[in-house]
Amino acid sequence: MPGEAFGAPGQGNSSRIATVTVIAVLLLWFGVTASGMVKPLFLPSPQAVYEKFIMAATTGFGGATLWEHTVASLVRVFGAFGLACLFAIPVGVMMGVNRVARGIFDPLIEFYRPLPPLAYLPLVIIWFGIGEFSKVYLIFLAIFAPMAIAARAGVSSVSLEQIHAAYSMGATRFQVIVHVILRAAIPEILTGMRIGIGVGWTTLVAGEMVAATRGLGYMVLSASEFLASDVVIMGIIVIGFFAFLFDLMMRYLERTLVPWKGKV
Repeated sequence: MPGEAFGAPGQGNSSRIATVTVIAVLLLWFGVTASGMVKPLFLPSPQAVYEKFIMAATTGFGGATLWEHTVASLVRVFGAFGLACLFAIPVGVMMGVNRVARGIFDPLIEFYRPLPPLAYLPLVIIWFGIGEFSKVYLIFLAIFAPMAIAARAGVSSVSLEQIHAAYSMGATRFQVIVHVILRAAIPEILTGMRIGIGVGWTTLVAGEMVAATRGLGYMVLSASEFLASDVVIMGIIVIGFFAFLFDLMMRYLERTLVPWKGKV
């Protein structure tokens, strides 16, 4: 078979290449900073970043330890993510199966989806103040749109043959939605969740600009005011680590729930 002879596009394990890439970037970082080509103000050495990591983890930075900053940010991001899963996925499914729901939600979502969170941040502050809810709500809005659109796309990708086959065997409309449409839409929904959590981490910094006293975004912003680039890079690395860890979890969940994806 041609597919067996030449292979599917992109198939194969890339973990070794990824490992080599990370090692190469680290070596380049070591080399550039050790040679003095770039001033530490603009690119601190890995040793300096590691020392700041130890300092933030033990004595703290910005009035809290690194663990306290991390917990505050995780609660905000995953709290908003949980709310988005609770509301965005059903809304997306309704948009896919019902034209009335699509007519109600689609223009609203498509209107605010391209807007950067900083654009409606002042309005969120006016409506809800500067408390914890406004931060979570801002992240929730950023996550909601891509998750709802992904769920709708998943519903739209279901083949009519599957739906007609289910109806011909006596399935009700509710059973078709739950057992046929939702199962077929799971791959797109999981992709939307991965995209949504990425957008959530991006919005975190904007959310923690508002009267925050703890959080990774707050720590990075505070460090930037004092030109502490080593703390800024350390905070970026921590945020990237947790975002990447969650993405790995989502990939595992995807392989478990939809093992047929990419094979049919």
